[in-house]
Amino acid sequence: MTIPDFSNPGVWISLLTLTFLEIVLGVDNIIFISIVANKLPASLQPKARNIGLTLALVMRVALLFGITWIMQLKEPVFELSFMEDPKEVGKALAISWKDVILIVGGISLLTKSTLEIHHKLEQATKPLSAKGSATFGMVILQIVLVDAIFSVDSILTAIGLVDNVIIMIIAVVISMGVMMAFAGPISRFINQHPSLQVLALAFLIAIGIILIANGFHQDFNKGYIYTALAFSLVVELINMRLRRSRQETVESNDAS
Repeated sequence: MTIPDFSNPGVWISLLTLTFLEIVLGVDNIIFISIVANKLPASLQPKARNIGLTLALVMRVALLFGITWIMQLKEPVFELSFMEDPKEVGKALAISWKDVILIVGGISLLTKSTLEIHHKLEQATKPLSAKGSATFGMVILQIVLVDAIFSVDSILTAIGLVDNVIIMIIAVVISMGVMMAFAGPISRFINQHPSLQVLALAFLIAIGIILIANGFHQDFNKGYIYTALAFSLVVELINMRLRRSRQETVESNDAS
């Protein structure tokens, strides 16, 4: 590893760009961790979130040190002769270990998010029950598995943008620090509003579909998904405000 020349403005631009991108890519990770940790008692949720994000940081730094191995994940291991590679006309679709990880991870995320939505719909028709339906170890295991999927995607993105491992490590550490700082408020905000939980799960379903598509070499710009999420979030916040105003009006009329 070579130490970057921090007197060079280009190094700082690369660092800031990569840090920002890592934070954006980490949003889906935070959302998943928040939803899974919500199954635990309130006193254990911050601990689960912090452990989950710490493990994600350790995993990403470890992957950066094994950068040669990571690059080998992009080498084809088998071909699907019945499918054509969308990037190379006339050639069979070559699947690498990276593609396998993305496909399996996307299917897992899709399945988990769909089951969570189904669970919440069932929960809405039943009396409220105390939290704590999942064990701490099971929640951490789910977080670790999803961290592994997002970490591979994140590191491969970093490799495509920057060629200095130290800059990558600094960007990952800073981004994970920011995520840890905001994971609590984001988690509380999502968990306090059931409609936002469903919106977040729908976002994870979209991310799962994109991971599967990427595994089959179909390029999708995540920016469209983030834009759609931002738009949906703004609409939902307006609806929440309208519902609160309507509720306040009803309470005021009842009081008078």
